[in-house]
Amino acid sequence: MNAHVRVLIADDQPLVRRGLALMLAPEPGFEVVAEAGDGAEAVRLAHEHRPDVVIMDIRMPVLDGIAATARLTAELPACRVLALSTFDMDEHVIGALRAGAYGFLPKDISPEELVAALRVVREGEAILAPRLLTRLIATHVTAPERPVPPPSPSGTDGLTGREREVWRLIAGGLDNTEIADRLAVSPSTVKNHITGLFAKLRVRDRAQAVIAAYETGLVTARQAP
Repeated sequence: MNAHVRVLIADDQPLVRRGLALMLAPEPGFEVVAEAGDGAEAVRLAHEHRPDVVIMDIRMPVLDGIAATARLTAELPACRVLALSTFDMDEHVIGALRAGAYGFLPKDISPEELVAALRVVREGEAILAPRLLTRLIATHVTAPERPVPPPSPSGTDGLTGREREVWRLIAGGLDNTEIADRLAVSPSTVKNHITGLFAKLRVRDRAQAVIAAYETGLVTARQAP
């Protein structure tokens, strides 16, 4: 019933590449079509094999994961990128999300989590480790001496009160069902609010919406949803 998912694994450590491939090997519907040891090779092999999803390490030689993600987003938009990072705070993950990655997970994920994430990303949805993402963005996006930041998304003045509340809850890591429960509305209503919110913010997915929430000051590092 699940769609076939073609995967390219990009990591500069052969042991990590092999481990990820072995995690996917017994899963029906998954095919590892290529493995790359750096970002440049990942881009080249993605053009050659046209995978559905690239599992992208952030820190690699020749061309790092952020630059490789940006190239894939521009050159092969149908190819989704799932960034991987170590569990500790890593400012480069934010760069990957801005470059077009559909989300990220820590490298110590379970096989079940990896498989579920790949299926979500394959469908064009964002997959995040919400609480880790919240802490990471709070640390790096709001850091006072970060590099010159991108401009805040336009359209925030035109948000309705409900759209702003949905945005705040997204930034707190809640999924659509949790937001619906919190606001006492249906999940379909939440989805409609999110569609309008993303259009006004000019963001593609939840990852970019969370980044925008911190950059515009909607939420702060210590604010709970």
